Amino acid sequence: MYNKTIVLNLRHASRLFSKKHSSEPKALGTDKVQDLLNNAATFDNIRSHSEQDSWATLPYVEGTHFHRNQAMKSARPKIDPRETSIILFPGQGAQYVGMASRLLKYPGARDIFALANEVLGYDLLKLCLEGPKSKLDQTVYCQPAVMVSSLAALEQLKEERPNAIDNCFATAGFSLGEITALVFADAIPFDRALRLVQVRAEAMQLASDSNESSMATVLYGPDAKIGEACKEALNWCIQRGVENPECKIANYLYPSCKVIAGSNEALKYIEANTKLFGIKRIKRLPVSGAFHTDLMASAVEPFSKALKKINIQDPIISVHSNVDGKRYRNAGHILNQLPKQIVRPVKWEQTLHNLFERKVGEYFPRTFECGPGQGLKAILKQVNAKAWDSTFSVQA
Repeated sequence: MYNKTIVLNLRHASRLFSKKHSSEPKALGTDKVQDLLNNAATFDNIRSHSEQDSWATLPYVEGTHFHRNQAMKSARPKIDPRETSIILFPGQGAQYVGMASRLLKYPGARDIFALANEVLGYDLLKLCLEGPKSKLDQTVYCQPAVMVSSLAALEQLKEERPNAIDNCFATAGFSLGEITALVFADAIPFDRALRLVQVRAEAMQLASDSNESSMATVLYGPDAKIGEACKEALNWCIQRGVENPECKIANYLYPSCKVIAGSNEALKYIEANTKLFGIKRIKRLPVSGAFHTDLMASAVEPFSKALKKINIQDPIISVHSNVDGKRYRNAGHILNQLPKQIVRPVKWEQTLHNLFERKVGEYFPRTFECGPGQGLKAILKQVNAKAWDSTFSVQA
């Protein structure tokens, strides 16, 4: 498992990998994505053999009562929950200049960054420590930076609370963080995952450059009409001839808070009509496109091709999917489900219900957010305050 073998495995894998891929791709745009795919051509091919998961929950507002048994969607070890742990990993947007500086005192963290530098072909650690912010915030650099920093943060957790890793029974990651979780669960090797993230980031950036789009967080009350707001904004774009119009919920965060994404004109329409739809506050996110919408469709194929070249393994602990909140059944399920995440909403709120629903009086596992920022911890407080009481941040 990670706490015992990852550094040695990563060092061996990276050296083998870097012999074949010692230089950074020089092409740009579509050519660069293809170049990355070509560089991944030595990966073993595997074939999907699982059925598509169909379960999903609808958006709901504060005060909604659940009738599903969410606990059936996740593992429950038959020991005292206080002796177990859940580890969560952040996604794009959590990055900041200077992240990982506090981790450099841990040899394992330094090793992970050194291996990442070999695979990527540039100094990722320097970029994390010194920026510039404008470069670090770019999708193509941000996604590898957040993933590697999150894995490096595990080295601190291993040193300070080794039982948290030994007794971890479930993990999940927000958007990009899901790939980090799959690395932690030994489903995808580190070097392959890092190349996969490169393909994902390049393809998503390319899709973003093709459409003027963005994302925004919305806070609202029980009388809000978020679905209607997205529908009306989409109609507004269609009437004005906006190319590839889009507007939909992209992230389910917690009751009364969602992230919407779509064409810039659609978001402008909602920003101008917040009172009409019961929206209390709307704030644009510093991202380059409408992630987790159909505007990212062109990124799915290159990502899928790269994923098929990886010898995915069954996770050794439960890993929950952003697509529906449920845990992956096996390697074939990962191969089938993970590409959908690029264009499907992140069901994070539903994932947290699956992980943390308990009967009255039951104890909760300890939860650790590993990576830059404390955003996932803050969301958990809004979804399940009792689970939040035993949550800790291991910040990169």
